[in-house]
Amino acid sequence: MKHAEQVTFGGGGLERAAHLRTDPAALEAAWNSPEAQVLLMWRGKPLTRRETDADLPGGLAWTSPAHPLAADCKDAALFLGLAPGGAPCFACDISGWQPEDLDQEALNSFADASEQQHPDLPASHAFAELRRVMTCLTPLEAELAATAKALLAWHRSHGFCAACGAPSDMAQAGWQRICPACKTPHFPRTDPVVIMLITHGDAVLMGRSPGWPEGMYSLLAGFVEPGETLEAAVRRETFEETGVQVGPVSYLSSQPWAFPMSLMFGCAGEALSTDIAIDPAEIEDALWVSRQDMMTVFAGEHPVLRPSRQGAIAHFLLKNWLADTLD
Repeated sequence: MKHAEQVTFGGGGLERAAHLRTDPAALEAAWNSPEAQVLLMWRGKPLTRRETDADLPGGLAWTSPAHPLAADCKDAALFLGLAPGGAPCFACDISGWQPEDLDQEALNSFADASEQQHPDLPASHAFAELRRVMTCLTPLEAELAATAKALLAWHRSHGFCAACGAPSDMAQAGWQRICPACKTPHFPRTDPVVIMLITHGDAVLMGRSPGWPEGMYSLLAGFVEPGETLEAAVRRETFEETGVQVGPVSYLSSQPWAFPMSLMFGCAGEALSTDIAIDPAEIEDALWVSRQDMMTVFAGEHPVLRPSRQGAIAHFLLKNWLADTLD
């Protein structure tokens, strides 16, 4: 696919510099470099900056390693890699901070629009939900934020050794955990997910999950099972959710999706029939949408359907399908 790496979170140009992760002296030098920058994260939200009165922040906000909030968590800092030009990039989790008057309901909502401002940071800086601001980020910023969010989610959920149950320790600047009891190494987890553009003639198959905002439909998706190819996963998930049989399957594009730590494999599949029989345990509804109707959806003029979230691979694949640029 010509535009495969133009998907959000893809192709940011980060040099991950894995050789530095096991070199304490090099990491110390990188931390103390005048070019070093630290991305603060709070409960999975990156620190963002707002330069105008716009509704959304304009990009990531970076702090110096010398800033007290960064310096206090130096020992648990993640080394993300080197930006083009060589600037070392780190991430620190300050989720232990408790904002005043925290709106827990907003924080747990489907589309969290709340922002949290730390008193020790500029008023123009706030922690914002990544899905809300992802289209405002440069490709490099998006890759850095997604990497930090996914790594921190893995550390939060994998604090104990899966082999013996003992508490494990962070190693390799955040890219490994080691069990001090049995010495078993553990590596960051990435869950493979297929998301499929299933078409039949000039129509595309769309589905809806329970709890989504009214009118929201998206492409079908599901986790790849052990011992399964991407093609088999596409056929199985489509049939399980909608009863639609799928023939030829091809790969289109991928997207790191740090919610919490997945890799989305965008695939195209040709349906062998249009009969739908949904499994209510899997999805709430499914329907076929014609190309003309989907153009109306993307224009925001459809009376029922809402366009998929900008920045998500579903939106990316549908946009390229409409433009006939999947090849």
